[in-house]
Amino acid sequence: MDLFSQLPDTEQDQIRQLRRSLEEANYRYYVLSDPTMSDREFDERMHQLQALEARHPEMADPNSPTQHVGSDLGKKGFEQVRHRYPMLSLANSYNREEIEDWGRKTGVQMAELNEPWEIVAELKYDGLSISLWYENGHLTRALTRGDGVQGDDVLRNVRTIPSIPTWVKGLPDRYEIRGEILLPWENFERLNREREQQEEPLFANPRNAASGTLKLQDPREVQRRGLTCYLYHVVGEQLPAGTHAEQLKQAQAWGFPVSDAVRVCHSVEEVMAFISDWDIRRKQLPVATDGIVLKVNNLRAQQALGFTAKTPRWAIAYKFPAERQLTLLRDITYQVGRTGVVTPVAVLDPIQLSGTVVQRATLHNEDFIRQLGIACGDKVWVEKGGEIIPKITGKENQTSTSTTTSTSTIFPSVCPECGTKLVKIEGEAAWRCPNEWKCPPQLKGKIEHFVSRKAMNIDGLGEETIDLLFQQGLIRSVADIYTLTKDELAGQERLGAKSAENILASIDRSKHNPWHRVLFALGIRMVGETTAKKIAHRFPSVDTLQWATREQLTAIPDVGPQIAECVVSYLMDERNLDILVRMRQAGVQMEDNQPQTTDNQRQTPITGLTIVISGVFQHHTRDEYKAIIESCGAKNSGSISSKTSFVLAGENMGPEKRKKAEQLGIPMRTEDEFLQLISNL
Repeated sequence: MDLFSQLPDTEQDQIRQLRRSLEEANYRYYVLSDPTMSDREFDERMHQLQALEARHPEMADPNSPTQHVGSDLGKKGFEQVRHRYPMLSLANSYNREEIEDWGRKTGVQMAELNEPWEIVAELKYDGLSISLWYENGHLTRALTRGDGVQGDDVLRNVRTIPSIPTWVKGLPDRYEIRGEILLPWENFERLNREREQQEEPLFANPRNAASGTLKLQDPREVQRRGLTCYLYHVVGEQLPAGTHAEQLKQAQAWGFPVSDAVRVCHSVEEVMAFISDWDIRRKQLPVATDGIVLKVNNLRAQQALGFTAKTPRWAIAYKFPAERQLTLLRDITYQVGRTGVVTPVAVLDPIQLSGTVVQRATLHNEDFIRQLGIACGDKVWVEKGGEIIPKITGKENQTSTSTTTSTSTIFPSVCPECGTKLVKIEGEAAWRCPNEWKCPPQLKGKIEHFVSRKAMNIDGLGEETIDLLFQQGLIRSVADIYTLTKDELAGQERLGAKSAENILASIDRSKHNPWHRVLFALGIRMVGETTAKKIAHRFPSVDTLQWATREQLTAIPDVGPQIAECVVSYLMDERNLDILVRMRQAGVQMEDNQPQTTDNQRQTPITGLTIVISGVFQHHTRDEYKAIIESCGAKNSGSISSKTSFVLAGENMGPEKRKKAEQLGIPMRTEDEFLQLISNL
């Protein structure tokens, strides 16, 4: 189907609709990190809009998507800082002939400038753009692209990325280098496996995952996810070299993460050879790439060629075409997860994509199937492109070859496992089976999650064993695990007395897991491993959590209204409370026995102290400092008294608190002094 076949009749209305769709696409891509439009479709619509605007100058609008880059601004908790030099996007091309034309045109311009034809070819990394500012060798700012004019300062998160130096000897007094924040494939797969276990939406690709990660409020979670970086552009007025290639070489010598996949080309033929070479070799790289960037090497020539409103004239990006195959959609099956979400899955004739055999692909939800308009028996396009998860992007552009009726793509109205009428929660795209206490996949899924390694870590209770025990009525909930006997286990297929003893020993060990692991293991919807730690830290026992209000829960960093609602709803259900009582009676640890120490039970320099926070801070928010203080075994207090150990004093500290601290002789520590105090943790 033509991308624009449904546009309004008049060109003026087409302009308005294209602007709306592109603004929405920009918002979902940059702000939500949840794109609904492919890069190619976006670029095609942008070109269409540019052509229409050129024909209708009376509709000129400085706010049109053709006049500015997309913006990732809007996240709370980050200071917005103006770029010293605008961060513009690059003009994109999906056509090698266009790249050849650009090369020849640039050659003519270079000849007019009496400069040699030198083009630097380098990989186009698929991540989140970043600009790093160094003052006297020290990293002082880390700005996202934002809207191209100003960006979010994500310095505290960038400091967690090992490949980015925080201090560099020998740098100019003021130095700015730009590049891309990336999530390596290996870490991306791990993160998606974790999200899949929690039935959280999967990241479509590493770019979205990197973007979402860099905007988190918890630097510890950012560090855990394992971001990396490649830097590829130095900006400034007094640069240490006269060409782009020399700039990169010098940056690499200083210890910056600069790729070796850079080549100075002296002809269009060399450029095309570089593109062909890396179209194959990039598939072996540890990070995602989606094309090649070409830049004029000479910096004086760059300055002479200048910029358009959105892009530099001296650079262009070639985007690799997504690898895709046409195959037969044999069937659509429906899987029920442990939280009741019903997910359609496409069963395909096997095909090879990016070195792997693909036979199944998720169809996400009913809306996705409807948008594609597919039915069993259709020939469908499957691609990976820059994504590791196979996806169906459409069907063969012809009349359907389906031998079945259109009812084959009607989403079921009842649960395929238990027959319960499905429900759709407002604001969510997924259908859900509400029969959580009787639907077999939900019951077994909760138990499988409970025994998993990151939860209670009970060895020997795999999926098949759990299914056997479930079929025999020996387990229906996680509490039943603690009533299993040696005879019941030894009597199972492929299990004997020794295996039964090992399982029971592992069950017994699980009773000593810390409270935050137990909370995570319960499988409360939307409560992942990190969120469980934060909630358990704020509510150090099941008894305190049982009486938590929605307001108290949403006050915890990164716990929003939806998560709070899931926790409260879980604890209001008498059946869940019965499970918790039985677990406690079995000896499972339902509280933090040492809530005032760190996770590894080490004493800290502030353990046992009472600290008051006042003022505005540079490196962390007040809530983050409260969390740090509690994690170090200290107590936060809202008022100064004789029991106050010291005041963590930021800028613009309250005058009344300062006066009282001075009257009582309470010490005041600056932000840097406090961070130095706990720096060895």
